[in-house]
Amino acid sequence: MVSGKQLADFGYKAFSGSMMLLTVYGGYLCGVRAYRLLQRRREREAAARPES
Repeated sequence: MVSGKQLADFGYKAFSGSMMLLTVYGGYLCGVRAYRLLQRRREREAAARPES
Protein backbone atom coordinates (compact mmCIF):
# COMPACT_ATOMS: atom_id res chain seq x y z
CA MET A 1 0.00 0.00 0.00
CA VAL A 2 1.25 3.47 -0.86
CA SER A 3 1.43 5.90 2.04
CA GLY A 4 0.24 9.49 1.82
CA LYS A 5 3.79 10.77 2.09
CA GLN A 6 4.97 8.62 -0.83
CA LEU A 7 2.02 9.80 -2.91
CA ALA A 8 2.75 13.44 -2.05
CA ASP A 9 6.44 12.98 -2.91
CA PHE A 10 5.56 11.45 -6.26
CA GLY A 11 3.07 14.23 -6.99
CA TYR A 12 5.64 16.88 -6.12
CA LYS A 13 8.27 15.25 -8.34
CA ALA A 14 5.82 14.92 -11.24
CA PHE A 15 4.70 18.54 -10.86
CA SER A 16 8.21 19.97 -10.56
CA GLY A 17 9.38 17.88 -13.50
CA SER A 18 6.56 19.13 -15.71
CA MET A 19 7.27 22.73 -14.65
CA MET A 20 10.93 22.26 -15.54
CA LEU A 21 10.00 20.91 -18.98
CA LEU A 22 7.62 23.82 -19.55
CA THR A 23 10.34 26.28 -18.56
CA VAL A 24 12.85 24.70 -20.95
CA TYR A 25 10.29 24.61 -23.76
CA GLY A 26 9.33 28.25 -23.12
CA GLY A 27 12.99 29.26 -23.26
CA TYR A 28 13.37 27.40 -26.54
CA LEU A 29 10.35 29.15 -28.06
CA CYS A 30 11.61 32.51 -26.87
CA GLY A 31 15.03 31.87 -28.39
CA VAL A 32 13.55 30.78 -31.72
CA ARG A 33 11.38 33.88 -31.83
CA ALA A 34 14.32 36.18 -31.08
CA TYR A 35 16.45 34.44 -33.72
CA ARG A 36 13.74 34.86 -36.38
CA LEU A 37 13.26 38.51 -35.42
CA LEU A 38 16.99 39.21 -35.82
CA GLN A 39 17.05 37.30 -39.11
CA ARG A 40 14.17 39.37 -40.53
CA ARG A 41 15.88 42.58 -39.41
CA ARG A 42 19.09 41.54 -41.20
CA GLU A 43 17.11 40.72 -44.35
CA ARG A 44 15.39 44.12 -44.28
CA GLU A 45 18.70 45.93 -43.79
CA ALA A 46 20.25 43.96 -46.66
CA ALA A 47 17.28 44.82 -48.90
CA ALA A 48 17.44 48.52 -47.96
CA ARG A 49 21.14 48.77 -48.88
CA PRO A 50 21.72 49.70 -52.51
CA GLU A 51 23.41 46.97 -54.51
CA SER A 52 26.88 48.00 -55.65
